[in-house]
Amino acid sequence: MKVLLINGSPHAKGNTFLALDEMIKVFTESGVETNLVHVGGKDVRGCVACGNCFNLGRCVFDDVVNETAPLFAEADGLVVGAPVYYGSPNGTILAFLDRLFYSTNKIDKTMKVGASVVICRRGGASASFDVLNKYFTISNMAVAGSQYWNMVYGLAQGEAAKDAEGLQTMRTLARNMTFLMQSIALGKEKFGLPAKEPWIPTHFIR
Repeated sequence: MKVLLINGSPHAKGNTFLALDEMIKVFTESGVETNLVHVGGKDVRGCVACGNCFNLGRCVFDDVVNETAPLFAEADGLVVGAPVYYGSPNGTILAFLDRLFYSTNKIDKTMKVGASVVICRRGGASASFDVLNKYFTISNMAVAGSQYWNMVYGLAQGEAAKDAEGLQTMRTLARNMTFLMQSIALGKEKFGLPAKEPWIPTHFIR
């Protein structure tokens, strides 16, 4: 099993990292290979809806998005970690995910396991959690849950280490994700992936 973890915080070793690292420890103990990519400190521009990715097979802006795409293709699971800014995931991670998911339209994401992790001082965690999960649910991915919503609290760098319940939620999430990835792998062996119908785009254009 392989898991790709995305750190969307501008602080490479901040609270978002602490939450993801708690998961990495469990993944490692379980024999799951992990790859952590830090995108929060990079200059990531948003999607401009040029549509060139459909012809090129990659984003027209050659940056960390294209660097990450092959890792996403190989991964059985994806964890996206983001800090909360103004009640929503920070702008860098949203720009990154918009382009990563759209430009990898030729990568079959069916039954890859997704999990989002959000870190905040106080408010906006559940709203941000919902936003990140939408990338998975529009892509035929399975979404891993935990004993609580996947959130950790902390403001100052390192403060998340004091959120015992939040860190336990991360460990439980990693165990659940491992079980789900393994179960899906067995299901694919025995039954294959779910059948797909041809897409029926409905726009209600008069």
